[in-house]
Amino acid sequence: MPRYWWLALVVVALVALLVALQSMLMPFFAAMVVAYLGDPLANRLERWGLSRPVAVCGVFLVLLLVVAVALLILIPLMVQQVRQFTQSVPAIIDWVQTVLGPQIRGWTGYDPSAELDNLRETLAEHWQQAGGTLAQVLGQVGRSGMAFVTWVTNVSLVPVVAFYLLLDWRRLIDSVQSLLPRQWEPQVMRLARRCDEVLAAFMRGQLLVMLSLGVFYALGLTLMGVRFGLLIGLMAGLASIVPFLGFIVGIAAALIVAFFQFGSWLALAGVVVVFALGQLLESTVLQPKLLGDRIGLHPVAVIFAVLAGGHLFGFTGVLLALPAAAVIMVLLREVNDRYKNSTLYDAARHGNGDEESR
Repeated sequence: MPRYWWLALVVVALVALLVALQSMLMPFFAAMVVAYLGDPLANRLERWGLSRPVAVCGVFLVLLLVVAVALLILIPLMVQQVRQFTQSVPAIIDWVQTVLGPQIRGWTGYDPSAELDNLRETLAEHWQQAGGTLAQVLGQVGRSGMAFVTWVTNVSLVPVVAFYLLLDWRRLIDSVQSLLPRQWEPQVMRLARRCDEVLAAFMRGQLLVMLSLGVFYALGLTLMGVRFGLLIGLMAGLASIVPFLGFIVGIAAALIVAFFQFGSWLALAGVVVVFALGQLLESTVLQPKLLGDRIGLHPVAVIFAVLAGGHLFGFTGVLLALPAAAVIMVLLREVNDRYKNSTLYDAARHGNGDEESR
């Protein structure tokens, strides 16, 4: 029993240290995520005959290309579509007030004009406040050289730390394994392998599923000529971290935009077809190939983990929320299996087993 208390104290001390240092740990945690995601590609390049340093450089070349495409193409397009969307909101409110409002009043006797006026004023006020706040933030950054240097340093540390972690990933794993007490090592490594399966399926598989769905939705809506197709598609892909949430958010936004833009049932049917094909692609190809049945994280658990991590530790908590939830899930399954094989759960079965052995 004393050794378990000692282990509990070590865990508590580590958690307290993480909480105390959370403001400076973000680049290190982000680098760990990048290294973990890039390790399979580095291993594959090694199997093709490259040395580990060259393989790691290859991984970073791929990441550099992805970041360059995002900075040069995707982000400017998304900023442009966000600006166009904000400019379209007043026109949408006018349409609701002049066209849909009278119909609602005729059907129900309720006049939504006052609420729509309040909504218009609230949106205008928040947009002005947002612009003022952004100007204040930019001005503060410009005046505070130390804050700017700290931000640049944190961002610059991510690829540097990730490079060294990828370079020595296998050596770090072996070092941690060698430090484990010999009587605990088999069980700990078994649990570590189970955690790795879940983390790999979720972090690598789910990210690929989200990216694939986002690209599919954005491409389909853009080919249809739907305004804000890229923005809606990527938003739906990002929301797909929770099952069916991306589909619901994406199809609702796309139907509204297509209705205002085209005003025809054919366009609405086209939007439904795009999202139906996306769901078919996810259920028949993406989920079986990339995820399988290894995750088991309930959608409510995903939402709770992200919100709790962000509330407790900010952006660092968001980065760690889902990996921590996956590891906790594996540990809870282990506790559940041991509990169901114990005398506390089924004393009669264990008693009969003892009698038969005698």
